[in-house]
Amino acid sequence: MKFLDQAKIYIRAGDGGAGAVSFRREKFLEFGGPDGGDGGKGGDVVIECVEGLNTLIDYRYQQHFKGKTGMHGMGRNRHGFNGEDAVLKVPVGTQVYDEDEETLLADLTEVGQRVVLLKGGNGGFGNAYFKSSTNRAPRRANPGQEGQEMWIWLRLKLIADAGLVGLPNAGKSTFLAKVSAAKPKIADYPFTTLTPGLGVVSIDARTFVLADIPGLIEGASEGAGLGDRFLGHVERCRVLVHLVDGTQEDVAEAYHVIRNELEAYGAGLEDKPEILCLNKCDALSEEEREEKRKALVKASRRKKVHVISGVSGEGVDKVLHLVADEIAAAKAEEKKAAEEPEEGWRP
Repeated sequence: MKFLDQAKIYIRAGDGGAGAVSFRREKFLEFGGPDGGDGGKGGDVVIECVEGLNTLIDYRYQQHFKGKTGMHGMGRNRHGFNGEDAVLKVPVGTQVYDEDEETLLADLTEVGQRVVLLKGGNGGFGNAYFKSSTNRAPRRANPGQEGQEMWIWLRLKLIADAGLVGLPNAGKSTFLAKVSAAKPKIADYPFTTLTPGLGVVSIDARTFVLADIPGLIEGASEGAGLGDRFLGHVERCRVLVHLVDGTQEDVAEAYHVIRNELEAYGAGLEDKPEILCLNKCDALSEEEREEKRKALVKASRRKKVHVISGVSGEGVDKVLHLVADEIAAAKAEEKKAAEEPEEGWRP
């Protein structure tokens, strides 16, 4: 199935049904009076977060969604049925933006969340509504209110606890395949990964979701290579695992390229906890390992550098323990912040 993480669609709420002009006429009933019913309300446009979806591919082939028009009122004080809602089903992590691509309308992060994007028009009043002591036989009824309409953008940001970042061919897909049951495409050429992938990692009875995004290159923030569009999928991550290919000559430059692109993208990615790894150590001698490890330590301003191999598994478990610890600490901080009462006016 093709991965699609962005779609532009048109939505329109249903129009309200028109009220009816009607009079009760029966044999032996001289003054029946008005009995026109009200029109039904138009259908809303609702977006709902559901299980079982991991892409917005459904909105690639259908871009227009409209709520049903409310039924018109009828005689004998019969009110019209409300129009059926248009329900847009999306995966967890979907954000809804206005047409300007800046105004956030909804952020769906939990299964079962429902947000009404547009409300259907109200139904018109029938002539029975306008009956009064001075107007006993009104011959007017309201048309239904028109439904609202707009264009919106849907953007999917995968929900993951940790994210893999690095240059193309840094070994991210190999690492993901090693630590989880995911089966990403692995090959010996750049940009093997064209779409983000997810894997569930288990370590010491703890589990977390790890996201692998396509590789970044210098200038990605300006559109070079695949650009930085997929960085949105690690915005929600609590920790980043930065893989540097140990077989390339200048590992310090490789580190700086990724850090510069994270800073250029913004959204707080540059401030997230980072676990720095020198990957592919199985292809290096002991002298090369130490030399490149020291170069990375200097480039990262004395950060701890973990020497690992996604192929042989050397050092991988230690990194996974650190990732799980960082995630647990971040969750504890979030829970503590949620439980603290907001400061404000008190009586």
